[in-house]
Amino acid sequence: MDTRRLYSFVKIVDAGSITRAADILRIAQPALSQQVSALETQFKQQLLIRSKRGVAPTEAGRALYRHAQLILRQVDQAHAAVSVSGHAPAGSVSVGIAPYSAGAALALPLLRAVRDRYPNILLHINENFGGVISEAIMTGRMDMAFIYDAGRPIRGVRFEPMRTEDLFLIAAPPIAPDTAGEEVAVAELREVELLLPSGIHTIRQVVDTAFQQAGLEPKVVGEIESAPTLVSAVRAGVGATVLPWSAASAIIDVQNLVARRIVEPEIEVKLSLCTSDHQPLSEPALAVQDLFHELIAEFAA
Repeated sequence: MDTRRLYSFVKIVDAGSITRAADILRIAQPALSQQVSALETQFKQQLLIRSKRGVAPTEAGRALYRHAQLILRQVDQAHAAVSVSGHAPAGSVSVGIAPYSAGAALALPLLRAVRDRYPNILLHINENFGGVISEAIMTGRMDMAFIYDAGRPIRGVRFEPMRTEDLFLIAAPPIAPDTAGEEVAVAELREVELLLPSGIHTIRQVVDTAFQQAGLEPKVVGEIESAPTLVSAVRAGVGATVLPWSAASAIIDVQNLVARRIVEPEIEVKLSLCTSDHQPLSEPALAVQDLFHELIAEFAA
């Protein structure tokens, strides 16, 4: 298997055009087309559908694309492992973090720790939804992630439970319900205007479930996936939000806001370290994983 052909094929699919991929790779277009033809001959399958608008992978092409990404990543890891054998860990490590999670509080300490202890490791941090991140880990495009536990087995990845967090109502004083104490029952939130992520996010799912258990429906006035926009909206009194305390304190100046733990029922989210269940971590990724464990232990202390 010529990995150069696989690399070219991945670039073609990413670019959506043989012409654009040829420009990116600085290869003549006929030579690039010949590489695709050689792959199609080798696999005895049509891999690309060509049209005036460009190219798109067939079902066989999509399968090859997924495997090619994994193969090329393993080749890169092999090169890195051989070149730094006997030296400090070096190479690229990709880490995913769930939005609105304790990961927001851990991202900067992790980056600093990697820079201090392993200056030859290039850390790539990606904040995205758990489903997107777990798929990236499954296909070998990401090493590990600190994300909300899916609560069910997902083929291709394993979840190592790390911590469980209560959810808090975070609101500007005019928006917060007029109740005494540091807790607020779900029933007291029936008229509170909420700013929450969309339904694919774990926080939204557990909030919706808690309201259903109380026989209520949350009064959602906006669905926000951007942390900066959420912060601005809550501080401006547009609505309240629901977050773990670690995430709230990491992204919002909570001193001038009301923060109350939600009870009756209590709402919890479980955070786990997600890794591939079939692909071993590289030496630099193992080093970053150890740092993750250290930071989470410090965070919980």
